Amino acid sequence: MKNKIVAGAVLLAGIAVAERPNIVWIFSDDHSYQTIGAYGGRLKDLNLSPNLDKIAAEGMRFDRAYVGNSICAPSRATLLTGKHSHMNGKLDNVDPFNHDQQQFQKILQKNGYQTVMIGKIHLYGKMQGFDYWEVLPGQGNYDDPVFITEQGKTTYPGRYVTDVITERALSWLENDRDQEKPFMLMIHHKAPHRNWIPAAEDMERYEDIEIPEPDNLFDDYSTRGAAAHGQAMEIDRHLIVGHDLKINDKEWYGDPKKSSWSKHYFEDPRFAKRSAAFNANPPTGKDLVKWKYQTYMKDYLRCTWAVDESIGEVVEALDKLGLSDNTIVMYSSDQGFYMGEHGWFDKRFMYEESFRTPFIAKWPGKIKPGSVNTDLVQNIDFAETFLDLAGAPIPDDMQGKSLVPLLQGETPKDWRDALYYHYYEYPGPHGVRRHEGVFDGRWKLIRFYGKNVPDGEEWELFDLKNDPTEMNNIYANPESKAQIEAMKKKLERLKAQYEVPEDTAGAEAAK
Repeated sequence: MKNKIVAGAVLLAGIAVAERPNIVWIFSDDHSYQTIGAYGGRLKDLNLSPNLDKIAAEGMRFDRAYVGNSICAPSRATLLTGKHSHMNGKLDNVDPFNHDQQQFQKILQKNGYQTVMIGKIHLYGKMQGFDYWEVLPGQGNYDDPVFITEQGKTTYPGRYVTDVITERALSWLENDRDQEKPFMLMIHHKAPHRNWIPAAEDMERYEDIEIPEPDNLFDDYSTRGAAAHGQAMEIDRHLIVGHDLKINDKEWYGDPKKSSWSKHYFEDPRFAKRSAAFNANPPTGKDLVKWKYQTYMKDYLRCTWAVDESIGEVVEALDKLGLSDNTIVMYSSDQGFYMGEHGWFDKRFMYEESFRTPFIAKWPGKIKPGSVNTDLVQNIDFAETFLDLAGAPIPDDMQGKSLVPLLQGETPKDWRDALYYHYYEYPGPHGVRRHEGVFDGRWKLIRFYGKNVPDGEEWELFDLKNDPTEMNNIYANPESKAQIEAMKKKLERLKAQYEVPEDTAGAEAAK
């Protein structure tokens, strides 16, 4: 949206600059929408996220929020730049990120905002555009976390990472901010990233319940191509009993006398009970898959529980400080995650569970409580939204759109009708082939490309209205011809709009 000049004052959707909102952005790593109660689904009755559910009840839940490249560091680069991966240069987790390029927080600084980043950013190098930053190096650790600031490193021995991130954020909020200026506070959690180590006090949570399984836990990928068959992210074959599920049997993970990480799990009392039960009667076959699923899910949910508690602490602090009325609180994740759907964990694919991400916001007096948005939004929109909220200029080369009108219940007539996606990291962890695609809210067309797909190119088409779990690839059906042609035209239109270079999108770029 465009800011208006009225009687010498900038108005943002009717709000004067003097009343510009504080922005609290809470971000997690790999948090799936399926594990947030407000989104419903098979896990809705487990009381997984009471604080997030309250934010949704008091604000807005976005049901069609997506990412442009479902992998950690590229998603964060998009968050900061408002640009797709091919434009900001961060295609995968390996390539360096150019911190010198334009980023929204630099613009906020120039327009009177305090900017703060605390937690995980996963973009190596010195942060720019933040008045204060305290970040985890790389992936960071769940226990005894190390944080980096401009002054150097600080270790928090005996502490749990979610707790430390929360404390550091609240310390800045309560003690260090300039009360005469609005602020942008970014709280970035490591959890629930692999390998899902919970806080000690949460280890018994969900212990005596059965987590509902997805209907396609034992998907055989019968209608899908080489990419689905060739991935390495199956709970069955690729979820590691030792490292991921913390089973301390030398037969599974190595001799603890020779491996420091093995020794850590072997001696950790949090996992001793689990190991004893498993070693006494190791499951096999489908029973092993089911056991892996239950164990993975419970550790994951224990990690997200700590994040939800953190969110509650932050909201409570805003209330106590008298900041809630003029603060917008937003929550999202760097991408979605598989909770056993298709038999998988991890992300990367354009299939719904990893392509889609949670996005929830509350803004007293501006967002209607209990509202739900179903417009197509993407993580290229976040930077523009922050700038718009601040009444700051939005650069023309940012590729997204401000979500402020949507937050206020108004969808612009020219709102997008389709989303572009592109995943690049192949060869790499989990073996997901390079692919690009287009999604219009119902139809999803995916093009896998490179030397490791048949003939260098393979297509899939899904109708999410009739096949919401994407089990039936109908690309080869004769009756799909007209829809395929229409979707390919949309794909080409978006590639032109976003200036996707052919040497990035083409099969010749694949390794």
